[in-house]
Amino acid sequence: MWASPFVLRVKLALGFKGLSYKYVEENLRNKSDLLLESKPVHKKVPMLIHNGKPVCESQIIVQYLGEFLASWLKDGRGKTEEEKAEGAKETFAAVETLEGAFKECSKGKFFFGGDNVGYLDIVLGALVAWMCTAEVRHGIKFFDASRSPLLEKWVDRFGRLDEVVAILPDIDRLVVHAKMREAEVAAAASNK
Repeated sequence: MWASPFVLRVKLALGFKGLSYKYVEENLRNKSDLLLESKPVHKKVPMLIHNGKPVCESQIIVQYLGEFLASWLKDGRGKTEEEKAEGAKETFAAVETLEGAFKECSKGKFFFGGDNVGYLDIVLGALVAWMCTAEVRHGIKFFDASRSPLLEKWVDRFGRLDEVVAILPDIDRLVVHAKMREAEVAAAASNK
């Protein structure tokens, strides 16, 4: 699924490791036999097939990053203005935590791990395109100079890396995808 930040995370990790792979797009509404036969991985993406066996990503997402993603999703999908405001408050509290973590982890260098891209850069980096999509759709800028100057610079540096440019999806395409998904969810809800 080209738009999934979890798939992007795996693609970024493979790209930074310099590993070649064959990418196969999956229609999640009409799953292929290959995906359906992978019962041990609960038919989810991303999935890596290595030596004929399905392997799911097994790394644990750092807790504050998980909270950041959850609050970001809540912010973008709140039904009422009150829910959206609460989501924004939680999101910006998570951004503040991330800014502090970046300052501590990077030790004045370019990435979370220092001079080189590391695991946290890949985990957060897989969300960069969606953050840009939220900015286009909702006017929400997660990382800016007034609130998170270090992360704003990090997004710029990370986004210009060749491995990232080659993999992250086009923002305009993501905006269209997000609008379509939102319309589908609204239509399904109105049909109940």
